[in-house]
Amino acid sequence: MPLPLSISIISKNEEANLRRCLASAADLAGEIIVVDSGSTDATLEVAREFGARVEHQDWLGHRDQKNVALRLCTLPWVLALDCDEELSPELRRSIQAFFAEGRHEHHDGGVMARKVYFLGRWITHGDWYPDRKLRLFRREGAVWGGSPEHDKVVLPANARPTLRLEGDLHHYSFRDMSHFVSKINGFADVFLARQEADGARWRLAPTLLRPFWRFFRAYVLRRGFLDGFPGFWIAIATAFFAFVRYSRKFEAEQAGRPPP
Repeated sequence: MPLPLSISIISKNEEANLRRCLASAADLAGEIIVVDSGSTDATLEVAREFGARVEHQDWLGHRDQKNVALRLCTLPWVLALDCDEELSPELRRSIQAFFAEGRHEHHDGGVMARKVYFLGRWITHGDWYPDRKLRLFRREGAVWGGSPEHDKVVLPANARPTLRLEGDLHHYSFRDMSHFVSKINGFADVFLARQEADGARWRLAPTLLRPFWRFFRAYVLRRGFLDGFPGFWIAIATAFFAFVRYSRKFEAEQAGRPPP
């Protein structure tokens, strides 16, 4: 029998990913809500194959788009998924046990570890794992908060404790190196907009130190070296990502000055 659970998803041109995602989770839920921002492929057809309610919403940013999907959910619990994620068999069993064993009567959320598949292997160390996410939660009072590019579920102040679920949420976030690199400017644009909204000025120290810290934390402290060359590449790439983000404020300030 379906659980008292709504699956909440936002989408755009995700037909391949969405099929894998829903195949891993659809039969657990009493309803599936997909909020789409203008797909031109077969995303909507795939969603309807699995019995989803599909609604259109022009793109508002990750956080606000997910709040639209959350508000459309009607069941007491929500499982929020991205199209490029899927439940591992162990995580699926954990979610079923969460309800079957009555844990949902004592906890208002379930936190799961997210594991990325990249460069031909599962990444199990560094900054990318375990990357714990609150994705199973009681709907009442919950909202998507955080920053526009780094959203997170926020439960009400009187919420009961969350529980760590066994098993991993599989994440197929980047097809290859090129796909990762293509994402850098988009996130840097959002980071720059937030700095300008806060009135921040460019500073040299974080521009130099943040990339170094990101590499050292991922590769040494969090043992990214155990993931072989992919672990090294991820540590280098995320350090460069940090360097780009913090450099963009310098570029913006220089652009506003007249030439000598």
